[in-house]
Amino acid sequence: MPGKDFTASNRSIRRKKGSGSVWKTLKRDYKAWILILPSLILFLIFSWQPLISGIYLSFFETEGYDAVRFVGLDNYRAVVTDAAFLSALVNSFKYVFWSLLIGYFLPIIVSVLINEMVHLKPFFRFSVYFPAMVPGNATAIMWKIIFDPNPTGLLNALRTYLGMDPSMWLLNPSLTIPLIVITMTWSGFGSTTILYLASLQGVNQELYEASEIDGAGLLSRLRNITIPSISSLLYLFLVLQIIGVFQVMEQPFAMTEGGPNNASISLMLQSYFYAFRYFRADRAMAVGTITFFILIGLTIIYFRLNRNSDTE
Repeated sequence: MPGKDFTASNRSIRRKKGSGSVWKTLKRDYKAWILILPSLILFLIFSWQPLISGIYLSFFETEGYDAVRFVGLDNYRAVVTDAAFLSALVNSFKYVFWSLLIGYFLPIIVSVLINEMVHLKPFFRFSVYFPAMVPGNATAIMWKIIFDPNPTGLLNALRTYLGMDPSMWLLNPSLTIPLIVITMTWSGFGSTTILYLASLQGVNQELYEASEIDGAGLLSRLRNITIPSISSLLYLFLVLQIIGVFQVMEQPFAMTEGGPNNASISLMLQSYFYAFRYFRADRAMAVGTITFFILIGLTIIYFRLNRNSDTE
C-alpha cells in the first residue's frame, strides 16, 4: 500500500541520516566524551568485567575462583535440580510481589500527602528520609529484635501486655517474606519519596489552581493531574524496584539466614551460600547468570508492554 511504502522510505531516510550524524555528533562533542571516558572505563572494569568473568566461570569447575576444567552446563544442571535453588527462585518472585504490594505505592502516597501540606514540610521530608541513613545491617538487626519470636521480643512483649498470645513472627514461614519486605520498605521508601517530591515540585501549579476553582478534590487532582505528570517516573521506579528486590540478600541473611527451612532464601543469598558456605564458586556464578538473564527478560517484557501502551 502507498502509505506503508511512504513509511518504509521515511524509516530508511532516517537511518541514513542517523548513521551519518553519529560521527558528526562524536566529533562535535569529543570534549564531553573525553571527560566521561574515565567513568566509562571504570564502569567496564567494575561492572561488565565481573559479569563476563562470572558467566565464563559458570561453565567451568573451579578451585577458588580459578577455572580448572570445562564442564559445559553441568553447573547449571546441578543448580536447577537443587531444591534450595527452586525455593530461592520462587521466593525471589514472592519478594517482588510483596514489595510491589507493600512498598511500591507507599512512597507515592506519602509524597503526595507531604506535597499537599502547608506547614512542617521540611520536618516530614527529613522524617521520611531518616531510615535511609541507617545502615542496612543495623536496620535488619533492629527489626529482627522487634520480630523476635521469644516472649521478650518487642512485639511479643506488647502482645503479652495486651493479653494476646505471642506470635512466631520470623519463624512462621507464611509471614517471613512479608515481614522482611516491611523491613526493606521502612529502610528504602524515604529516598524514593524524596525523588517523587522533587518531581511533584515540577508539576505546573496552575493546573492545581484551575482544578481547585472547578471544585476538584484531592483524589480528582491526583488522578487527573499528579499521576499523569509523574507517570514516566512511576514506570522507571517500577522497573528499578523489581530489579533491586529480585537481588535481595542483605535483609534475609541478617534476619533469618534464609530460614525457616528455606522459606526466605533468595537467589542472591543462595549464590552467596554456594560461594562462601559450600565453596562452589562455579555454581554461585551459575545462579548469578540465571538471575541476570531473568532480569533481562523481565526488563524486555516491561519495555515491550510500555511501548505497546504508548502506541495505542
